[in-house]
Amino acid sequence: MYKKTALTAALAAASLVPLAQAQAADYAIDTEGQHAFIQFKISHLGFSYILGSFEDFDGGFSYDPENPAASTAHVEVQVDSLTSNHAERDKHILSDDFLDAAEYPTASFASTGFEPTGEGEGVLTGELTLHGETRTIEMPVTLLGEGDDPWGGYRAGFEGTTTLTLADYGIDMSQFPEPMRELELYVTFEGLRQ
Repeated sequence: MYKKTALTAALAAASLVPLAQAQAADYAIDTEGQHAFIQFKISHLGFSYILGSFEDFDGGFSYDPENPAASTAHVEVQVDSLTSNHAERDKHILSDDFLDAAEYPTASFASTGFEPTGEGEGVLTGELTLHGETRTIEMPVTLLGEGDDPWGGYRAGFEGTTTLTLADYGIDMSQFPEPMRELELYVTFEGLRQ
């Protein structure tokens, strides 16, 4: 419900951070090598936290260090790939009580802009579609590093976080304590230059 769309979309978006050493290029998020993660954290009744992730997603990004505002990013997540390390809870989260994965099997993110805020840092803006609802989100992102890998490729890595209000996506959490009505999304990934 929560993390799925936001996470997936957000990751790819992070790649819009301007890089002084790179040339404008397209990157594919390295999910095959398990070097990308879309994770979430949500309060459990105000007593603890539920942590989870989406395991099946793909996407890519492009950026131009000379013109960061022209950079783009996209991600698509398979909602039913959610895991919180508890099968019964995952089944409930994916039911029509929350994410309704049968009705809304994918979540997606498409960037609409990027604003640099410092060296290797910026705020990525884009449209996140989750549970059949599309909202504009902002995610501060940071460049973790870039350069040649040992296999002849060129990679760039990013991380970002944002907070989602679940009611914005038609997910009714009013029966739960207030801390459960928001979800923290964390994404980190490597992109392989194409």
